[in-house]
Amino acid sequence: MKKFVTFLTVLSLAFAMQAQTNIHFTNGEVTDILSGNYAPSNYEPSVVFDVPHAIAAELTDRINPDSLHSYLRRMSAFETRNTGSDTVSNTRGIGAARRWAHHMFEKFSAENENRLQVSFLQFDLNICGVTQHKNVVAVLPGMQTQDDDGSQTGVIIIEGHLDSRCNTSCDTACLAEGMEDNGSGSALVMELARVMAKYQYNRTIVFMLTTGEEQGLHGADAMATYCTNNNIPVAVVLNNDVIGGVICGETSSPPSCPSENNIDSTQVRLFSWGSFNSSSKQLARYIKLQYHEELEQHVKVPQLLTIMTAEDRTGRGGDHIPFRAAGYPAMRFTSANEHGDASNGPNYDDRQHTSDDVLGIDTDADGQLDSFFVDFNYLARNAAINANAATMIAQNVCSDLSFEVEQSTWSKAKVAITGDFCGAPPYKIAYRTETNDWDTVVTVNESTAEVKIIPGFNHFFSVCRVNKGGVESLFSQEKVIQILSVNETAAKRGIELLQNKPNPFDESTMISFIVHDMPSNRDALITISDIQGKVLEQMKTPIQLGINEVQYDHGYGKVGTYVYNLVIDGQVIDSKKIVFVAY
Repeated sequence: MKKFVTFLTVLSLAFAMQAQTNIHFTNGEVTDILSGNYAPSNYEPSVVFDVPHAIAAELTDRINPDSLHSYLRRMSAFETRNTGSDTVSNTRGIGAARRWAHHMFEKFSAENENRLQVSFLQFDLNICGVTQHKNVVAVLPGMQTQDDDGSQTGVIIIEGHLDSRCNTSCDTACLAEGMEDNGSGSALVMELARVMAKYQYNRTIVFMLTTGEEQGLHGADAMATYCTNNNIPVAVVLNNDVIGGVICGETSSPPSCPSENNIDSTQVRLFSWGSFNSSSKQLARYIKLQYHEELEQHVKVPQLLTIMTAEDRTGRGGDHIPFRAAGYPAMRFTSANEHGDASNGPNYDDRQHTSDDVLGIDTDADGQLDSFFVDFNYLARNAAINANAATMIAQNVCSDLSFEVEQSTWSKAKVAITGDFCGAPPYKIAYRTETNDWDTVVTVNESTAEVKIIPGFNHFFSVCRVNKGGVESLFSQEKVIQILSVNETAAKRGIELLQNKPNPFDESTMISFIVHDMPSNRDALITISDIQGKVLEQMKTPIQLGINEVQYDHGYGKVGTYVYNLVIDGQVIDSKKIVFVAY
C-alpha cells in the first residue's frame, strides 16, 4: 500500500467562496414544521410507539439489508448523479435521481399514515453550469415544539449526499454510479426514513439527501444557511458519507486501512471537530455511549465505534462541516476502510471518484452481480447506530445543567451540579484524561457527588440529566481540572505543555497546553522537529486562558520519535516527545 497523504483542496473552504440564494422549501408545510408553527397532534400515529428502549430493540430487525441493496441498485441505474448532470431526463442524471428519492420518501410516508412531510430544499447557485439545485428532504414532525424554557425545540438532521462524480468535478458524461461515495450514505438515510417514520419522537427529525457536495458542500451549506437565517435550532447533525464499503484501497484516505484489500466490516469511524469543549466531539462520545448502553445488547455482530481526532480524513471534507461552522453540533460516520483517496493522479487504481465505484461485479458471467463492493449487512449495522443515537437525542431530555468541579482528596474530585428548571437528579458525570473517549461515566442521585480520579492527570468533566425512562440528555460543555498527585500541594502556574493525545491513534494528534497566567505575547508557535533537531513543521496559534489545542496532522503510518516545542516570544517554554510506533 502506498502510504502518503494527499494534499487536496479542503472542501470546507469552498462553500465560503460562493453564496446560495433563493433558498426555500417547495413544500410550505415543511417550512412551518421547521419553524415550530404546527400542531403536533396532526402528526400523531394511530398507534403510539414511543418507548426509546423498545425502539432500540426493534431497529436491527427492521433495518433491512435487502432494502438498502434495492436503493443502491436503483441509484446505479441513473449512471451519474453529478450535480451538473441532466435535470430533465427520467432515466439519467441528478434530476431523475432526486425525483426518484422524493417519490420514495412519499411512498414511505404513505406507508406510515402520511407522517413524513416531503419537500425539495431549492437554491440558486452556478455549479457546473447549472444554476438551480435541490436537496431532497423528508421531515418527521416531533411532538414538542417548545422546550421547558419556552425556546423552540431543536431538530435532528440525518444526511448523506446524493451526488456523485468522476475525476473531474463537472464531468457529466462519465459513468459515475458512486455506490460507496455516496450511494451508501444516501441509501442509509432513505432506509432510516422508512423505518423511523413508524415511531413517535419529541424532536423533529429531518432526513436529507444533499446535492453539490462534490463541488464544495453546497447543498449542506444551503441547509445550514437556511437554518441560521430562519432561526431554526439544530440539535445535532449526523452526516453519513462513504459508509458501506469494507475493502481497503491502495491509497485510502488516512487514517483507515492497514493494507490493500484488508477487510473491515465491524468498525465505523466517527469524525468531529475539536477536542476540549467541542459540542461536536461531545456528540460523537454520546453516540458511542448510546450504542453501548442501548443497541449493543440487541445486535448479532458488534461494531467498534472509533472516535477520530480530526474533523475529517486528511485533506478531505464532508457535509457536516457547514453545520459545525454555523455553530451546530455535527459529526460524520465513515467506513473503517475506503477504496481510495480520490486523488486520481498517475497510477491511481482505486475506485473512489472513478467510473469503477460500482455496486459489484459479475464473477461468473451469468449476468448477475455476485461480488459486492458495498456490504449491505455492514451498512445496515451503521444505519442502526444512526437510528439509535437519533432516537435517544429525539427524547429531548432537558439539559439545563451547569456544574463546578474541584479536587477534594488526592484520589477524588467533587462535582456540584445545578439546574434551573428541569427537576431533580439523577445525573451522569463523564470524565476523561486527555483522550478522545470518556474514561468513566457514573450515575449520581445527588446534586453533589465525589468521583474517583487518577492523580497527576488533567481531567475533563461534563454532566447530563437522566430522565425517568433512563435516557440521557446531551452532555454539557467540558471543564478541566488539574489533578494533583499525592506529593503535590499547589497547582502549577504559568504555562503547562501537555503530552499529545492520542499518540498515535489515527492520522492526527492533539497538542495541548494550559495557560494559567497570560503572557504579554498573545501568540504561540508549536514546532515539530525530528530527533536531530530539524524543524519539520511550525503551527502558529493564538493564546487564551485555560486549555489551548493545536491539531497536528502527521499522516497515516508515521513511525519514529519526534519532538514538539511550545515557543513564545522566541523562547522555548517546554518540549515533549511524540513517539510513533508501527501498528
